Amino acid sequence: GFSSHFRFIPFSIQSHSAIALPFLSPIHHNPRLVKMPNAQAEAIKAQGNAFFKGGQYQQAIDKYREATAIDATVPAYWSNMAACYEKLGDYEQMAEAGRACIKADKNFVKGYFRLATAQKGMDDLEGCIKTLESGLAIQSSNPDLKKMKKDIAELQRGEQVAAYCRKADEQMTNGDVAGAYKTLELASRLDAGNPDIERMMSKVKPKFEKNEAQRKAGLSGSEMHKEKGDEKYKVADFEGAIDEYTKCIQDLKKEGKEMSELAMKAHANRAACYKQISNFDGTIEDCTAVLEIDPENVKALIRRAQAFEGLERYRFALQDVKQVLAMPYNKVGKQNFELCNMMQHRLQRTVNQLKAMNSS
Repeated sequence: GFSSHFRFIPFSIQSHSAIALPFLSPIHHNPRLVKMPNAQAEAIKAQGNAFFKGGQYQQAIDKYREATAIDATVPAYWSNMAACYEKLGDYEQMAEAGRACIKADKNFVKGYFRLATAQKGMDDLEGCIKTLESGLAIQSSNPDLKKMKKDIAELQRGEQVAAYCRKADEQMTNGDVAGAYKTLELASRLDAGNPDIERMMSKVKPKFEKNEAQRKAGLSGSEMHKEKGDEKYKVADFEGAIDEYTKCIQDLKKEGKEMSELAMKAHANRAACYKQISNFDGTIEDCTAVLEIDPENVKALIRRAQAFEGLERYRFALQDVKQVLAMPYNKVGKQNFELCNMMQHRLQRTVNQLKAMNSS
């Protein structure tokens, strides 16, 4: 019964002193490193390999599973099992084996490749990319993982482009020419020169341009200035945009429409321009004009608070931020709420410090 205590070490390993020696050195005395492969599990794995070579994948799986029952910490057993499941087209089981392989040894890079292959087979491209990134974090130069990541990114891009084309087609069917044009522009940013996009664009663009010309012909002077301002803002010509918004606001004042929706938008957009060029007084003035028309305008309150902070008028800034935080959460939105929360803490701290300095 001593065989259970003394494991047979194959002669080939003993005779290769170059392999055996490092384990004898006290520096390498780490029980994980010293662990020898289980001879019985290795023999069963060899049977599995023979079945795999003969194309008998289910029999091979049974053998590898038998080997994992003896020692589940050897990643190769799980990796080979995953390769069999791939041959059988069973990607769910392949993914399970891939995960078990990573669990057995997170530094065994092939495990990530197996799991990613299964995820690709199940069309879980997002999960696949995440797995590949985890593998590349272990071994950033691995050519298989790098190539697969590139291929998947290409697939995702292709899918997105196809989805855009379907959407544009639907928009055209519903007579939404401007929407279709916008969607195709997004698609061509992803895949410039794509023949499908160009073919659709050749139908959509002339209609869009005709509609735009008609729409612009019907715009009033103030509307035209607002539109020109928007175009200049998009290309970061803030000074030019300010000129156009100013003309729009002046025209509206002449027409007695300074409280109109258009006036509010022009003030809001001009405030955004002033903020970009750090003209805080201008930002405050325009935001105040917006708030006279719409007292609960979240964007205007936040912009004005930021401008007040820029001018070191902390109490005013705090007042605007608190007003936003007192509004219903779904009106404010997660991003704005978090931003205001941070600003409130920062401003309150500053106000308290100034109080302490003044009183001392």
